[in-house]
Amino acid sequence: MDQVTESLEKSLDLSSFEEMDPSLAEGHHIFYEREVPFELRSAEGTDAPQEVGALEAIKVKILIHGDDSNPTSVRCELSSESNLFFYYYHELDEAGFRHLQEGQKLMVDFSEYAAVLLRMLNHCIKEPHSHLAVFVMHRDGSARLDFIQNMEYKFVELLSCNFQACSEDLVRQQITYRYNVVKSRLALMQARLADVNALVKIKNPSLLLQLQRAPPRITQQKRFN
Repeated sequence: MDQVTESLEKSLDLSSFEEMDPSLAEGHHIFYEREVPFELRSAEGTDAPQEVGALEAIKVKILIHGDDSNPTSVRCELSSESNLFFYYYHELDEAGFRHLQEGQKLMVDFSEYAAVLLRMLNHCIKEPHSHLAVFVMHRDGSARLDFIQNMEYKFVELLSCNFQACSEDLVRQQITYRYNVVKSRLALMQARLADVNALVKIKNPSLLLQLQRAPPRITQQKRFN
């Protein structure tokens, strides 16, 4: 997102739309939300997954129920702008985390779990050649996210999280929400543009004609920053 878009977003009140997010319906709040490069792989039944998958920008949302320092549950949701029907979630309470902790010999407490996920996701953004997020999907709707570090001479699995595809009803709610947010944002920006046009028309009509004739300049932006 460039500086112009950011300034427009700040001038438009989108908080009322964000409150309608189905992810927040059960009392969670957003702890982290960014696009992260994932390697997507498919596994057929009990067969091994593809050795090389497709690299895609996946929107990761970490949600916490309760206080950040003392959560009752941590939820991680994955979605994709290129496939609106791609929606997976991972959720743990303290008891579920203890099972994960024992199985993978984690040296952190449940209160630190969300922060650990945040750091690993940010490593995948900032150091994509040495830190990988590999997402393996099965036909039954189950999936697994593996955080892997490339140590040059070997690959080390840092953490593995089980995911599940969201229900059709929840996917429908998410698509409806995202559609309405984009539609509302467009309407607000069009109204803002009309205000700018009216102001320029009064102050400098010839400049407005020049702006309306000139084609918009499109610049290539990085997906991950």
